[in-house]
Amino acid sequence: MMMLRQGGMSTTMLLAKKGLVGEVGVPNKWGCLVRAPFVRNESTFASNLPEKQNGSTSSPKSGGNKDEKRVVSYWGIQPSKIVKQDGTEWKWNCFKPWETYKADVTIDLNKHHAPTTFLDKMAYWTVKSLRFPTDLFFQKRYGCRAMMLETVAAVPGMVGGMLLHCKSLRRFEHSGGWIKALLEEAENERMHLMTFMEVAKPKWYERALVITVQGVFFNAYFLGYLISPKFAHRMVGYLEEEAIYSYTEFLKELDKGKIENVPAPAIAIDYWQLPQNSTLRDVVMVIRADEAHHRDVNHFASDIHYQGRELREAAAPIGYH
Repeated sequence: MMMLRQGGMSTTMLLAKKGLVGEVGVPNKWGCLVRAPFVRNESTFASNLPEKQNGSTSSPKSGGNKDEKRVVSYWGIQPSKIVKQDGTEWKWNCFKPWETYKADVTIDLNKHHAPTTFLDKMAYWTVKSLRFPTDLFFQKRYGCRAMMLETVAAVPGMVGGMLLHCKSLRRFEHSGGWIKALLEEAENERMHLMTFMEVAKPKWYERALVITVQGVFFNAYFLGYLISPKFAHRMVGYLEEEAIYSYTEFLKELDKGKIENVPAPAIAIDYWQLPQNSTLRDVVMVIRADEAHHRDVNHFASDIHYQGRELREAAAPIGYH
């Protein structure tokens, strides 16, 4: 390949300048078209382009690609452009069409792991003790309560996945898919937060509280996972049970009309593949179902440890949101 380059320009670049190659729309299995550029822009040429030629600035809040200012790279690297099946541009750069799914809202919401061992009881009452200050602070403000919950709920999967990743590297062994499953859980919880950010706007003191709580919880969970993974996963299982209860109360307030059932945010419609006329109630329903799945995964992980086995010995439920 180096032999084909002359003066920083590849053979493909020469063909591109003559109009012999360009972009094509390639359909993928999700019904979307990926416009894959065959040619990388020549670096020194791209770096000298005026800003107006490279695009205009877009609002970072939208998270979309429309009118997005291009980042000029010395290496000429450009992301593929993705469009929906109807030809409209995919506007989210925080997730792609193949990461979307339809939540299983038929999952059993009443399942509960009865604590029997000392560690189980400690995990159960630790979570219960955290509920009192949360109820006191947020009262019936379930939108802001959900945001706080998701900033905490997204931490365990990341911590657990990170520690399993390091363990896999140290021991030169596979993880049984658990690294991916836990990171998938963390990303799913983060998308819950991104959704509620469109519905409820946190006040400055709530943002400050998030920073404090996340800092304390991250370090505490990190140490807890190092000491006892069975305890850490069990605690998350109970935390998800509390999340199910909170979202059920949220739905009750929506049904009573005490919380306005506003249209679902666009990000939620695309992420959960919801109908265009979906409302906030529909969003809470799918998020509650997600939490029920996370409950099952973490109780399952804890049970594996209780049997004296390692997570890698049992296949992880990847894709089980």
